[in-house]
Amino acid sequence: YFNCNVFNKIDMGKKIFISYKYSDRNVRPLTGINPTTVRDYVDILQSKIDRTDHINKGEDDGEDMSTLADSTIASKLGDKIYDSTVTIVLISKGMKENIPEKDQWIPWEISYSLREQSRNGINSKTNAMLGVVLPDQLGSYEWYYKYNPECNSITHMTNQLFTILKENMFNIKNPQTRVCNGKIIYEGEPSYIKTVKWDDFIANMNLYIEKALEIWRVRDQYNIRKSV
Repeated sequence: YFNCNVFNKIDMGKKIFISYKYSDRNVRPLTGINPTTVRDYVDILQSKIDRTDHINKGEDDGEDMSTLADSTIASKLGDKIYDSTVTIVLISKGMKENIPEKDQWIPWEISYSLREQSRNGINSKTNAMLGVVLPDQLGSYEWYYKYNPECNSITHMTNQLFTILKENMFNIKNPQTRVCNGKIIYEGEPSYIKTVKWDDFIANMNLYIEKALEIWRVRDQYNIRKSV
């Protein structure tokens, strides 16, 4: 189910790897697509990347990898993640399966993105990361974001995420906080893996990619978990 394709290189572009749960149907239906899966959202994202100064390093429908062994798939995807600058994780309601996290692809892809690698004498730094939250079947983001009007804050429902994803959120070493109704509220950019709603991201993709890169530039300020 893994397919790979790389768009032609553009000199000013950032290389982007997309991590997602291919078959998750717990997403807002797209017009004319029934059933809609996360893969359909990836198609939209890839078409926009193709029209910007970014280069897609994620999978595409051009190469069938479903019959390959896990070790071969890992090698192929590892090559792409190694050569990428930014990893975008599409966070969907049904992204987790009821099996050990180490046996699922998204945690492995996040882990590989966060590692520092060396191949053929060339070093690869930790990727910039961005989590894009997809709306659920009802078109709502409330499965993940809960707005708290009394504190003018938003709660992230991170307990339903993969451990490596959850632990790279609200992981800044010296957080700026305030207290409201007995709860600690984080200010600024407390997470190495910043999240954004799909609708906001797709309307201004370059803005949020640059925000992820700004966090990456000060990555030593975060306690980054790199293992699954």
